[in-house]
Formats: sequence, structure tokens, C-alpha cells
Amino acid sequence: MSEPRTIVITGASRGLGLASAAHMYQRGWRVVAAMRSPESGLSALRAKTGAAEDDPRLVAVPLDLTDPASIAAAAKAIEAAAGAPHALVHNAGISAAGALEETPMDLWERMFATAVFGPVRLTKALLPSMRAAGRGRIVVISSQGGVRGMPEIAAYSAAKGAVERWAESLAGEVAPFGLGVSVLVTGTFDTDIITDTGTSDHRDFAGPYAPLHRKIDRRGRAAMRLAQPPEHFARGLVKAVEDRAPFARHAVGVDARMLMVANRLLSGKALHRVTRLAMGIPHSGALSSASSKES
Repeated sequence: MSEPRTIVITGASRGLGLASAAHMYQRGWRVVAAMRSPESGLSALRAKTGAAEDDPRLVAVPLDLTDPASIAAAAKAIEAAAGAPHALVHNAGISAAGALEETPMDLWERMFATAVFGPVRLTKALLPSMRAAGRGRIVVISSQGGVRGMPEIAAYSAAKGAVERWAESLAGEVAPFGLGVSVLVTGTFDTDIITDTGTSDHRDFAGPYAPLHRKIDRRGRAAMRLAQPPEHFARGLVKAVEDRAPFARHAVGVDARMLMVANRLLSGKALHRVTRLAMGIPHSGALSSASSKES
């Protein structure tokens, strides 16, 4: 009997990562779930999959993407448990809301450490074994904020945009060794990351950006009612992992697909206007005019 293929999924203790880890396990993969809290995360995975405690196809590895020592230890644990992974999925991330003036620099640093620098370090550590094996797929989870810069989530958008450009560059470097890269652009899914408790909120509803916050908040909460279950995302991940092209970009979710089409067809100026109207952003100069009238 052949050995099962191995997939490494970061941020596998909740949300899209948890749903994806459970789905890939049920499809017969060996799942290495990398997460900050492996004990509770593994318990959640066992409950979701029905896996036994001694099941060798479900392995938890501690990983803190903001800590280089943790990343190095996780890479060694992954290779010790499963050798060169067949797929490496960079799913872990954090979200934050707030205008640029409101978001502290330590948030930006934490955002990029989690979404960019940490994944780069982990990939660097695992690439030698993957190159030696001559196969494997690296999947980067992006979002609509990575396709276009979105107001009020500038740090998140910037990090997702950076990781997409890195993935594109990486694909050209590793394709000659038999490896491929996929970018998976997500729509709106029903996970903690879109909730008040799952987001670091720096918006000041009494400050100068308050009218902007109120408009976007109302539209955003309305859109959340259409959020899809994370299991739908997990099915999309299968396609990204199974892709054989040196580089591919897939969208999961109707809203993500619509944005990617619009991004191809519309000019930057036109798409900016569409985004402004969709999010209820006041027209250019609206807030400065209001300030002038008040003064």
C-alpha cells in the first residue's frame, strides 16, 4: 500500500484552515496541521474528522510565524514526520480594520510577519527537501484585498498583495525543479476573521474618519450575511493543490470571482469608482466640505 500524500496547512486550528485540514484528511491525505496551539487545535481536528488519537495521518506541529526559531523547529518537525511535503498551504493570517492614521506600526509589523515574512521563512526551510523530491505545490491564500487595495484594511491588503507578488516570483524559480505555485483568492466566508472578535479593530467612530467607518461598516455587515461556509473553500483548495500548471491563480467564492473579472476588464480608475460605490464611500472631497461648513 502506497504512502499517503502529505499536505502542510498553517493556521489549521480554526476557520478556513480547520475546514481545509479536515477535508484533506477525509480525502486520504496525511495532514500536518501547523498552528500556535497544537493541543486544542488537534482536538478540534479529531472532533471534526473522527480521527483516533494515534492516527498517523493527522499530525500537529507548533508554529508561530512571527518567531524565526519556531519556524525552524516546525520545519524540522514536518520533515521528521512526513519528509518532503507534497503540498504546503500558507493559510495562517490575521485581520485588522482602521484607517492608515489609526493603525499602529506594530500592527503593520505583525501583519507582515504573519502573512509574508513567516511564510517566506517556512518555505525557504522546506524547499531543499521539496526540490530534492522533484515535486510539490506551494499554495498561498490571498483575498479580495490582495487583488485590489481596499480602504480600512490597508495593512491586510498590503500584506496579501505582497504575498501574491512573492508567489508569482517564486513560481518562476521553482518550476524548473518540478514544483508549482498556486494563489487562491478567497471571497467572504463565515469564519472568525470577519467578525468583531476575530479582527483587531482600530477604527475611531468619534474621529475624523467616522463617516467613512459608518458607511463601510454598514455595507460590510450586510455582505457578511452572504458569507459562505468554510467547507466550500476547502473544496476549492483541492483544485489548487491538484493543479499541475507551474503557476495558477484561482478564485473561491462568487464575490472573489466577480472582482477578478472586474480587475481584468476595468481600468484602475473605473474599478476605484466601482469599489467606492459598492462600499458606500463618500465622494471625493465630501468630508473636507463637511469640515469646512462646520467651521
